[in-house]
Amino acid sequence: MSQNTEAENTKAEGMDLFGRYLSVWVALAIIAGVALGQFAPAVPETLSRFEYAQVSIPIAILIWAMIFPMMAQIDFSAIVGVRKEPKGLAITTVVNWLVKPFTMFAIAWFFLMVVFEPWIAPQLASEYLAGAILLGAAPCTAMVFVWSYLTKGDAAYTLVQVSLNDIIMLFAFAPIVVFLLGISDIQVPWDTVILSVVLYIVIPLAAGYLTRRTLIARRGEQWYDEVFMKRLRPITPAALIVTLVLLFAFQGEVILENPLHIALIAVPLIIQTVLIFFIAYGWARLWNVRHCIAAPGAMIGASNFFELAVAAAIALFGLQSGAALATVVGVLVEVPLMLVLVRIANNTRNKFPT
Repeated sequence: MSQNTEAENTKAEGMDLFGRYLSVWVALAIIAGVALGQFAPAVPETLSRFEYAQVSIPIAILIWAMIFPMMAQIDFSAIVGVRKEPKGLAITTVVNWLVKPFTMFAIAWFFLMVVFEPWIAPQLASEYLAGAILLGAAPCTAMVFVWSYLTKGDAAYTLVQVSLNDIIMLFAFAPIVVFLLGISDIQVPWDTVILSVVLYIVIPLAAGYLTRRTLIARRGEQWYDEVFMKRLRPITPAALIVTLVLLFAFQGEVILENPLHIALIAVPLIIQTVLIFFIAYGWARLWNVRHCIAAPGAMIGASNFFELAVAAAIALFGLQSGAALATVVGVLVEVPLMLVLVRIANNTRNKFPT
């Protein structure tokens, strides 16, 4: 096993406790946020005043804190080493960018706008649909290291898959989101979407790249992986939980008035997750891709870059929007569902070439 692979496995193992119980932390954040909004409304009201160009400054800082550690762990130079096994990258790329966003739109539209029409007002259903679109256009780039570790995936190859997705996301996220929101009759100006991409992808990605390159040049890769990243890693879950607390402080009234909506939003998200996993996983089996590449690749498409989706929903529609609520529901349902898919992948390992 290479030093880089060992570092990535250690990295995933360190996230294991948080990854396994993420739904618990999110549920506690929901309770704390709703309680904060009900019993101390002055806190979210005060924080909401700190805005610039319709962007909440406190939320932006928290989201940068969430995303930066993920970007700082990406080694783009590793892309050169996957030329011998291009099938895994091909599957991941096609499923994530030519299949996933559009199946998410179709499934979410069918359930939220048609099946659940008696229980959800049309305007609110459109906002929930927008949140689902944002989730579908952002494949996972962080928690996938946990799923890769739990399925004994090739950590170096997973790193390359994640790096490629980040590069594509720079150019594809905004056009896909604008196109699908336009189909949904949800008008969002291009400049707002591009601002979200710059704030929450370009800047953290550039900062992560420069940080990694500078510190490795000064202190070495081993120190970077084992010391710097170890210290940096807890920032992501802490920032995520604080963000969710604030988000639900603004969403408290909506949740208390419509608790059924949480379950209704979850239905299309669960169906989409399972569908995308089996499309990518089944395709990899047909192509005789090794399990250590197939399993993480399927996990990347099945799970979502929910930090970006939450950030974009807040920037585009506001903290109190249905779109922001839908992205948070995505966080709530994703982890237990992904752990089920991890078990399925592990139980079917013998179906793949070694």
